[in-house]
Amino acid sequence: MSRTASHSSRRRRRAARPTGGRDGDIELLARVPYFASLRAAELRELASRCASRSFGLETALFEEGDPCHGLLIIAEGAVEVRQVSLRGREQVFHTEGPGATLGEAPLFDRGGYIASAVATEPTRALFLPRSYLLALCRRRPEVALAMLETLSRRLRGFAGIVTDLAFRPVAERVARYLTGLSARRRRRELNLPLTQAQLAARLGTVRELVARALAELQRSGVIARTHSTIVIRNPERLAALARGDAAEPV
Repeated sequence: MSRTASHSSRRRRRAARPTGGRDGDIELLARVPYFASLRAAELRELASRCASRSFGLETALFEEGDPCHGLLIIAEGAVEVRQVSLRGREQVFHTEGPGATLGEAPLFDRGGYIASAVATEPTRALFLPRSYLLALCRRRPEVALAMLETLSRRLRGFAGIVTDLAFRPVAERVARYLTGLSARRRRRELNLPLTQAQLAARLGTVRELVARALAELQRSGVIARTHSTIVIRNPERLAALARGDAAEPV
């Protein structure tokens, strides 16, 4: 995603307008961990304070540096949180779906967003104004504590990304990704959900190095590949590479 594309998405974002409430918004808010302690009447009041906004594919919900005026709660769709360098290098920090919240940190420090959030499919989000959310935190400290827990978890995630970029070669990052994907799906035959360019953005590198790492894993017999399907032939060796044991840097 280039800076030109970023400005284009900014224009599309500004074109987005509230689409009105939906009957399911109260149920959605009840599933958000921040609001689990609220009573039914409080949830109804909360829903009445939210504006519903729709975003098309590759439309920015917000961009890095923009001022933050409230909390976004994803109701439908999927969103990537990412940064793009001046040279077009992209780093994806995390992806979120329905029930997830975005933009907590700048709500409290009054700074701009630290990254951009872009819809990877048509998305609807609820916008809760900052003033109301802060008043709710003062009135119900358990809401603030739940938000603090989420912020701490994300901080750990960012620390993990920094560790990967600083200390782990690309081959090790690719092995860790495949090992984690295999563990989550509980199988050795994997249909990769990402292109090599998208995987590179997740791992903080470029597509060419991801392709080289996958080719080396295939050449050494650790995996077999057919298009986007990967079969892990030697899970023990892949796990060792993911730990950094005898891995050759790429």
